[in-house]
Amino acid sequence: MLRNSTLRRAALPALLLISALIVASCGPAAPGGPGPAERPPTTRPPTSAPPVGAGVSAINVPGGFGAQKGFWQVFFTAPTGSSDESTYTAGIDTQLAAAIDGATGTIDVAAYELNNERITEALLDAHARGVTVRVVTDDEAGVEDEEATISQLSAAGIPVVDDDRSALMHNKFVIIDSTVVWTGSWNFTINGTYRNNNNAIALRSSRAVASFQTEFDEMFTDGEFGPRSSADTPNPSFTQDGTPIRVVFAPEDEVTAVLAEVIGGATSSIRFMAFSFTLDDLRDLIIQRAAAGVEVEGIFDRLGSRRDFSEMIPFVCAGLSMREDGNPFILHHKVFIIDDDTVLTG
Repeated sequence: MLRNSTLRRAALPALLLISALIVASCGPAAPGGPGPAERPPTTRPPTSAPPVGAGVSAINVPGGFGAQKGFWQVFFTAPTGSSDESTYTAGIDTQLAAAIDGATGTIDVAAYELNNERITEALLDAHARGVTVRVVTDDEAGVEDEEATISQLSAAGIPVVDDDRSALMHNKFVIIDSTVVWTGSWNFTINGTYRNNNNAIALRSSRAVASFQTEFDEMFTDGEFGPRSSADTPNPSFTQDGTPIRVVFAPEDEVTAVLAEVIGGATSSIRFMAFSFTLDDLRDLIIQRAAAGVEVEGIFDRLGSRRDFSEMIPFVCAGLSMREDGNPFILHHKVFIIDDDTVLTG
Protein backbone atom coordinates (compact mmCIF):
# COMPACT_ATOMS: atom_id res chain seq x y z
CA MET A 1 0.00 0.00 0.00
CA LEU A 2 1.45 3.35 -1.06
CA ARG A 3 0.20 6.83 -0.34
CA ASN A 4 1.38 8.81 -3.34
CA SER A 5 -0.90 10.93 -5.50
CA THR A 6 1.55 11.12 -8.41
CA LEU A 7 1.74 7.33 -8.48
CA ARG A 8 -2.03 7.26 -8.59
CA ARG A 9 -2.14 9.77 -11.48
CA ALA A 10 0.47 7.82 -13.42
CA ALA A 11 -1.37 4.57 -12.86
CA LEU A 12 -5.03 5.43 -13.33
CA PRO A 13 -5.15 6.09 -17.10
CA ALA A 14 -3.54 2.72 -17.76
CA LEU A 15 -5.75 0.93 -15.26
CA LEU A 16 -9.01 1.73 -16.98
CA LEU A 17 -8.24 0.33 -20.40
CA ILE A 18 -11.19 -1.89 -21.20
CA SER A 19 -14.64 -1.87 -19.69
CA ALA A 20 -18.27 -2.63 -20.43
CA LEU A 21 -21.50 -1.54 -18.80
CA ILE A 22 -23.33 -3.96 -16.51
CA VAL A 23 -27.03 -4.62 -16.62
CA ALA A 24 -28.10 -6.56 -13.53
CA SER A 25 -31.26 -8.05 -12.11
CA CYS A 26 -31.55 -7.32 -8.39
CA GLY A 27 -34.20 -9.96 -7.87
CA PRO A 28 -33.44 -13.55 -6.82
CA ALA A 29 -30.88 -15.05 -9.16
CA ALA A 30 -31.28 -18.47 -10.68
CA PRO A 31 -28.98 -21.07 -9.12
CA GLY A 32 -25.58 -20.51 -10.60
CA GLY A 33 -26.94 -17.73 -12.79
CA PRO A 34 -24.68 -14.83 -13.64
CA GLY A 35 -27.11 -12.00 -12.99
CA PRO A 36 -25.69 -9.49 -15.53
CA ALA A 37 -27.02 -9.51 -19.05
CA GLU A 38 -24.78 -11.23 -21.57
CA ARG A 39 -22.87 -9.03 -23.96
CA PRO A 40 -20.01 -9.81 -26.32
CA PRO A 41 -16.59 -8.76 -25.05
CA THR A 42 -15.14 -5.63 -26.56
CA THR A 43 -11.46 -4.97 -26.95
CA ARG A 44 -9.37 -2.16 -28.29
CA PRO A 45 -5.60 -1.93 -28.54
CA PRO A 46 -3.87 0.88 -26.67
CA THR A 47 -3.27 3.87 -28.93
CA SER A 48 -0.69 5.74 -26.91
CA ALA A 49 1.00 5.87 -23.54
CA PRO A 50 -1.20 7.37 -20.81
CA PRO A 51 -0.47 10.84 -19.47
CA VAL A 52 1.57 10.95 -16.29
CA GLY A 53 1.47 13.20 -13.24
CA ALA A 54 3.80 15.97 -12.18
CA GLY A 55 7.36 14.78 -11.76
CA VAL A 56 6.55 11.36 -13.21
CA SER A 57 8.30 10.21 -16.37
CA ALA A 58 7.03 7.61 -18.80
CA ILE A 59 8.93 4.37 -19.38
CA ASN A 60 8.94 3.23 -22.98
CA VAL A 61 7.22 -0.16 -23.09
CA PRO A 62 5.94 -0.73 -26.66
CA GLY A 63 3.80 -3.67 -25.56
CA GLY A 64 2.58 -2.12 -22.31
CA PHE A 65 2.80 0.99 -20.16
CA GLY A 66 5.30 2.23 -17.60
CA ALA A 67 5.98 5.24 -15.41
CA GLN A 68 8.53 6.12 -12.74
CA LYS A 69 9.45 8.67 -10.12
CA GLY A 70 12.15 8.46 -7.50
CA PHE A 71 12.25 5.05 -5.86
CA TRP A 72 9.30 3.47 -7.70
CA GLN A 73 8.39 2.21 -11.13
CA VAL A 74 4.95 0.97 -12.15
CA PHE A 75 4.05 -1.14 -15.20
CA PHE A 76 0.84 -2.28 -16.85
CA THR A 77 0.18 -4.90 -19.48
CA ALA A 78 -1.70 -3.84 -22.62
CA PRO A 79 -3.55 -6.88 -23.93
CA THR A 80 -5.15 -6.44 -27.35
CA GLY A 81 -7.33 -9.56 -27.27
CA SER A 82 -5.16 -11.27 -29.87
CA SER A 83 -4.36 -14.99 -29.65
CA ASP A 84 -1.55 -14.63 -32.19
CA GLU A 85 1.62 -15.22 -30.18
CA SER A 86 3.74 -13.63 -32.92
CA THR A 87 2.35 -10.29 -31.68
CA TYR A 88 3.49 -10.95 -28.11
CA THR A 89 6.55 -8.72 -28.11
CA ALA A 90 8.08 -5.87 -26.10
CA GLY A 91 5.82 -6.30 -23.09
CA ILE A 92 6.59 -5.69 -19.46
CA ASP A 93 8.47 -9.00 -19.36
CA THR A 94 11.28 -7.25 -21.21
CA GLN A 95 11.53 -4.75 -18.35
CA LEU A 96 11.89 -7.43 -15.68
CA ALA A 97 14.27 -9.42 -17.90
CA ALA A 98 16.45 -6.31 -18.28
CA ALA A 99 16.50 -5.82 -14.51
CA ILE A 100 17.54 -9.46 -14.07
CA ASP A 101 20.23 -8.99 -16.72
CA GLY A 102 21.68 -6.22 -14.59
CA ALA A 103 21.90 -8.36 -11.44
CA THR A 104 25.39 -8.91 -10.08
CA GLY A 105 24.87 -10.81 -6.81
CA THR A 106 21.52 -12.41 -5.98
CA ILE A 107 18.05 -13.00 -7.41
CA ASP A 108 15.24 -14.50 -5.31
CA VAL A 109 12.02 -15.37 -7.13
CA ALA A 110 8.65 -16.28 -5.60
CA ALA A 111 6.50 -17.29 -8.58
CA TYR A 112 3.09 -18.93 -8.47
CA GLU A 113 3.54 -19.59 -12.19
CA LEU A 114 6.49 -19.23 -14.55
CA ASN A 115 6.49 -20.03 -18.24
CA ASN A 116 7.62 -16.74 -19.79
CA GLU A 117 10.69 -17.62 -21.86
CA ARG A 118 12.22 -14.12 -21.74
CA ILE A 119 12.24 -14.14 -17.96
CA THR A 120 13.34 -17.79 -17.83
CA GLU A 121 16.26 -17.11 -20.17
CA ALA A 122 17.27 -14.07 -18.12
CA LEU A 123 17.34 -16.20 -14.95
CA LEU A 124 19.35 -18.93 -16.67
CA ASP A 125 21.82 -16.36 -18.00
CA ALA A 126 22.18 -14.81 -14.55
CA HIS A 127 22.88 -18.21 -13.03
CA ALA A 128 25.45 -18.97 -15.75
CA ARG A 129 27.39 -15.78 -15.00
CA GLY A 130 27.58 -16.57 -11.30
CA VAL A 131 24.57 -14.78 -9.82
CA THR A 132 22.95 -16.73 -6.98
CA VAL A 133 19.41 -17.51 -8.13
CA ARG A 134 16.81 -19.13 -5.85
CA VAL A 135 13.17 -19.92 -6.59
CA VAL A 136 10.04 -20.64 -4.55
CA THR A 137 6.97 -21.81 -6.42
CA ASP A 138 3.63 -23.58 -6.11
CA ASP A 139 3.69 -27.33 -6.50
CA GLU A 140 0.82 -27.71 -8.99
CA ALA A 141 0.98 -24.41 -10.89
CA GLY A 142 4.79 -24.24 -10.80
CA VAL A 143 6.56 -27.60 -10.61
CA GLU A 144 3.87 -29.90 -12.02
CA ASP A 145 2.46 -27.68 -14.77
CA GLU A 146 3.54 -29.03 -18.16
CA GLU A 147 3.83 -25.51 -19.59
CA ALA A 148 6.00 -24.24 -16.73
CA THR A 149 9.70 -23.56 -17.27
CA ILE A 150 10.63 -24.37 -13.66
CA SER A 151 12.19 -27.65 -14.84
CA GLN A 152 14.63 -25.69 -17.01
CA LEU A 153 15.83 -23.81 -13.94
CA SER A 154 16.18 -26.99 -11.89
CA ALA A 155 18.05 -28.72 -14.71
CA ALA A 156 20.55 -25.85 -14.76
CA GLY A 157 21.23 -26.27 -11.04
CA ILE A 158 19.06 -23.45 -9.72
CA PRO A 159 17.53 -24.53 -6.38
CA VAL A 160 13.72 -24.63 -6.42
CA VAL A 161 11.45 -25.10 -3.40
CA ASP A 162 7.72 -25.73 -3.78
CA ASP A 163 5.00 -25.55 -1.15
CA ASP A 164 3.95 -29.23 -1.38
CA ARG A 165 0.38 -28.61 -0.20
CA SER A 166 -3.15 -28.38 -1.55
CA ALA A 167 -3.41 -24.63 -0.94
CA LEU A 168 -1.55 -22.13 -3.11
CA MET A 169 1.83 -20.42 -2.93
CA HIS A 170 0.34 -17.47 -4.77
CA ASN A 171 3.12 -14.87 -4.44
CA LYS A 172 4.58 -13.05 -7.44
CA PHE A 173 7.72 -11.16 -6.47
CA VAL A 174 11.38 -10.91 -7.44
CA ILE A 175 14.18 -9.47 -5.28
CA ILE A 176 17.29 -8.35 -7.18
CA ASP A 177 20.66 -7.71 -5.51
CA SER A 178 18.92 -7.00 -2.19
CA THR A 179 18.13 -3.49 -3.49
CA VAL A 180 14.88 -3.68 -5.49
CA VAL A 181 11.74 -5.80 -5.29
CA TRP A 182 9.19 -6.35 -8.05
CA THR A 183 5.66 -7.38 -7.11
CA GLY A 184 2.03 -6.93 -8.17
CA SER A 185 -0.73 -8.97 -9.79
CA TRP A 186 1.45 -10.16 -12.67
CA ASN A 187 2.20 -13.86 -13.01
CA PHE A 188 5.43 -14.42 -14.95
CA THR A 189 3.70 -16.15 -17.85
CA ILE A 190 2.73 -15.55 -21.47
CA ASN A 191 -0.92 -15.20 -20.45
CA GLY A 192 -0.06 -12.87 -17.60
CA THR A 193 2.03 -10.63 -19.85
CA TYR A 194 0.19 -10.52 -23.17
CA ARG A 195 -3.37 -11.71 -22.65
CA ASN A 196 -4.38 -10.56 -19.17
CA ASN A 197 -4.66 -7.10 -17.64
CA ASN A 198 -1.99 -6.93 -14.93
CA ASN A 199 0.19 -4.52 -13.02
CA ALA A 200 3.68 -4.67 -11.55
CA ILE A 201 5.47 -2.28 -9.24
CA ALA A 202 9.22 -2.12 -8.59
CA LEU A 203 10.38 -0.55 -5.32
CA ARG A 204 14.01 0.44 -4.79
CA SER A 205 13.74 0.51 -1.03
CA SER A 206 15.91 -1.38 1.47
CA ARG A 207 13.03 -1.59 3.95
CA ALA A 208 10.60 -2.97 1.39
CA VAL A 209 13.25 -5.44 0.27
CA ALA A 210 13.86 -6.57 3.86
CA SER A 211 10.17 -7.35 4.32
CA PHE A 212 9.94 -9.37 1.12
CA GLN A 213 13.26 -11.07 1.85
CA THR A 214 11.95 -12.24 5.21
CA GLU A 215 8.89 -13.69 3.51
CA PHE A 216 11.03 -15.43 0.88
CA ASP A 217 13.37 -16.92 3.48
CA GLU A 218 10.43 -18.24 5.49
CA MET A 219 9.37 -20.25 2.46
CA PHE A 220 12.71 -21.18 0.89
CA THR A 221 14.77 -21.84 4.02
CA ASP A 222 12.21 -22.62 6.74
CA GLY A 223 9.50 -24.30 4.66
CA GLU A 224 6.81 -22.04 6.15
CA PHE A 225 3.78 -21.62 3.90
CA GLY A 226 0.26 -20.33 4.53
CA PRO A 227 -0.91 -20.56 8.16
CA ARG A 228 2.53 -21.87 9.17
CA SER A 229 4.19 -18.60 8.15
CA SER A 230 5.64 -16.48 10.93
CA ALA A 231 4.13 -13.03 11.47
CA ASP A 232 7.50 -11.31 11.53
CA THR A 233 7.50 -8.76 8.70
CA PRO A 234 10.38 -6.48 9.76
CA ASN A 235 9.11 -3.24 8.22
CA PRO A 236 5.31 -3.39 8.05
CA SER A 237 5.05 0.41 7.96
CA PHE A 238 7.64 2.99 6.94
CA THR A 239 8.15 6.12 4.88
CA GLN A 240 10.28 6.11 1.75
CA ASP A 241 11.21 9.51 0.30
CA GLY A 242 8.11 11.06 1.84
CA THR A 243 5.74 8.28 0.76
CA PRO A 244 4.10 6.19 3.53
CA ILE A 245 4.22 2.47 2.70
CA ARG A 246 2.73 -0.61 4.37
CA VAL A 247 3.73 -4.18 3.47
CA VAL A 248 1.47 -7.05 4.53
CA PHE A 249 1.42 -10.75 3.68
CA ALA A 250 -1.48 -13.19 3.73
CA PRO A 251 -2.48 -14.95 5.84
CA GLU A 252 -0.21 -14.09 8.76
CA ASP A 253 -0.61 -10.30 8.63
CA GLU A 254 -4.43 -10.21 8.67
CA VAL A 255 -4.65 -8.55 5.28
CA THR A 256 -8.44 -8.21 5.36
CA ALA A 257 -8.27 -6.09 8.50
CA VAL A 258 -5.69 -3.79 6.88
CA LEU A 259 -7.87 -3.44 3.78
CA ALA A 260 -10.87 -2.65 5.94
CA GLU A 261 -8.92 -0.01 7.86
CA VAL A 262 -7.80 1.82 4.72
CA ILE A 263 -11.03 1.45 2.75
CA GLY A 264 -13.09 2.38 5.79
CA GLY A 265 -11.13 5.62 6.03
CA ALA A 266 -12.10 6.77 2.54
CA THR A 267 -13.64 10.23 2.56
CA SER A 268 -14.14 11.07 -1.12
CA SER A 269 -13.61 8.11 -3.47
CA ILE A 270 -13.04 4.37 -3.72
CA ARG A 271 -12.04 2.90 -7.07
CA PHE A 272 -11.09 -0.71 -7.60
CA MET A 273 -10.31 -3.37 -10.18
CA ALA A 274 -10.91 -6.96 -9.13
CA PHE A 275 -10.27 -10.30 -10.76
CA SER A 276 -12.21 -11.82 -7.87
CA PHE A 277 -14.12 -10.02 -5.11
CA THR A 278 -15.98 -12.29 -2.67
CA LEU A 279 -15.41 -10.77 0.79
CA ASP A 280 -18.79 -9.86 2.27
CA ASP A 281 -17.31 -7.70 5.04
CA LEU A 282 -15.48 -5.48 2.54
CA ARG A 283 -18.59 -5.32 0.35
CA ASP A 284 -20.67 -4.09 3.29
CA LEU A 285 -18.01 -1.58 4.30
CA ILE A 286 -17.83 -0.11 0.78
CA ILE A 287 -21.63 0.16 0.60
CA GLN A 288 -21.57 1.97 3.96
CA ARG A 289 -18.96 4.43 2.71
CA ALA A 290 -21.03 5.02 -0.43
CA ALA A 291 -24.06 5.76 1.76
CA ALA A 292 -21.90 8.33 3.56
CA GLY A 293 -21.27 10.13 0.27
CA VAL A 294 -18.05 8.47 -0.93
CA GLU A 295 -17.95 7.96 -4.70
CA VAL A 296 -17.46 4.27 -5.57
CA GLU A 297 -16.46 2.87 -8.96
CA GLY A 298 -15.40 -0.70 -9.67
CA ILE A 299 -14.27 -2.90 -12.55
CA PHE A 300 -14.72 -6.66 -12.32
CA ASP A 301 -13.29 -9.39 -14.47
CA ARG A 302 -16.17 -10.52 -16.68
CA LEU A 303 -15.97 -14.19 -15.74
CA GLY A 304 -15.07 -13.62 -12.10
CA SER A 305 -18.01 -11.25 -11.69
CA ARG A 306 -20.49 -13.96 -12.62
CA ARG A 307 -19.52 -16.57 -10.09
CA ASP A 308 -21.93 -17.38 -7.28
CA PHE A 309 -20.11 -15.51 -4.51
CA SER A 310 -19.09 -12.43 -6.48
CA GLU A 311 -19.93 -9.10 -4.88
CA MET A 312 -20.69 -7.38 -8.18
CA ILE A 313 -24.47 -7.86 -8.11
CA PRO A 314 -24.83 -6.58 -4.51
CA PHE A 315 -22.84 -3.50 -5.50
CA VAL A 316 -24.99 -2.88 -8.57
CA CYS A 317 -28.16 -3.42 -6.58
CA ALA A 318 -26.90 -0.87 -4.04
CA GLY A 319 -26.75 1.66 -6.87
CA LEU A 320 -22.96 1.75 -7.20
CA SER A 321 -21.18 2.30 -10.51
CA MET A 322 -19.72 -1.03 -11.64
CA ARG A 323 -18.29 -2.28 -14.92
CA GLU A 324 -17.26 -5.60 -16.39
CA ASP A 325 -14.04 -5.60 -18.37
CA GLY A 326 -14.14 -6.37 -22.09
CA ASN A 327 -10.96 -8.43 -22.31
CA PRO A 328 -11.79 -11.84 -23.85
CA PHE A 329 -9.09 -13.23 -21.56
CA ILE A 330 -8.79 -12.02 -17.93
CA LEU A 331 -8.65 -8.78 -15.99
CA HIS A 332 -6.27 -9.97 -13.27
CA HIS A 333 -5.76 -6.75 -11.29
CA LYS A 334 -6.21 -6.52 -7.52
CA VAL A 335 -6.11 -2.74 -7.00
CA PHE A 336 -7.86 -0.18 -4.82
CA ILE A 337 -7.36 3.58 -5.19
CA ILE A 338 -8.54 5.49 -2.12
CA ASP A 339 -9.25 9.25 -2.15
CA ASP A 340 -6.95 9.72 -5.20
CA ASP A 341 -4.10 9.42 -2.70
CA THR A 342 -3.51 5.79 -1.67
CA VAL A 343 -2.93 2.74 -3.88
CA LEU A 344 -3.38 -0.79 -2.59
CA THR A 345 -2.01 -3.44 -4.92
CA GLY A 346 -0.68 -6.97 -4.76
